[in-house]
This record gives sequence, structure tokens and C-alpha cells, in this order.
Amino acid sequence: MKETRALRIFVDADACPAPIRDILFRAADRRGIETIFVANRDVRLPRSPNLRAERVGADFDAADEWIVENVTPEDLVITADVPLAAKVVEVGAIALNPRGTLYTEESVQEHLSRRDLMDELRSTGVVTGGPPAFGPSDVQAFANALDRTLTRRGR
Repeated sequence: MKETRALRIFVDADACPAPIRDILFRAADRRGIETIFVANRDVRLPRSPNLRAERVGADFDAADEWIVENVTPEDLVITADVPLAAKVVEVGAIALNPRGTLYTEESVQEHLSRRDLMDELRSTGVVTGGPPAFGPSDVQAFANALDRTLTRRGR
């Protein structure tokens, strides 16, 4: 059984855009929140008592598995990985993607279905490419969603 503790932020850091990492660095220090960057490579972090890197094995889903094993309902996970977001929501934690989309019990299944459909369409050649390029409006949407989420959590 996982123990109850203060809110922590877990970051699926392998694919986290640099502007989002910068926002998380500032939020961790400003609000005093332990923020853990999980990746299968070294992650450079500024010196801060609130920031920590957790390097996991090279297995495809090693970071996801580590996050799921350590997350509690009090926590927030930053990830663009919809299957990871679904597992996080199932545990009772909050998942937020770098574009500012909050995954909830109500929405995560819809996101999974959309992801699976797009994967199928791409594999058949009906659709090529992925999501639009990550830009300033995405950074702003993320910053706003993070602030709202932390404020609601009393942080």
C-alpha cells in the first residue's frame, strides 16, 4: 500500500519539451513541490532541493512503469503518453500533457480511442504525420493548466 504524502510532480522526461521543463523548474521552486524527472537517460536539472532526476533502464516502458509504481493519488504526472496517463488516472492521480490537456476519468478513454484510431490510420497510410508542431500557444496552455491544477490542489 502506498503511503499518503504531499503532492509531487512526476515528469515523463524522455519526450518533455524544453519550454515545459523550464516552467516545471520554476513552479517546483516557487511552490516548493518535489518534482521528479524520470527518463532512461541523464536529465540535466538546475540545482534545487525540489528537483530530482530518476534514471531508469533502457526498456521501452521503463519510465512509465517507474512512474506508475511510485505515483499516489496526491500526485501530478506530466506526460504526452496517453496509455501512461490512463494508468495514472486509474491510480487516482492527475495527468497533464505538455499541451495543457488535463486527463480525467471522463476524458482519458476518449483520448485512448482517438490515439488508437490515428495509429491505425497512419499504419494504413490514410493519415501521415502526427500532431501539429509544438508552439508558444501550447506552452501558454500548459502553464495555465499547471497553475490551475496546482491552485486547486492547494499548492
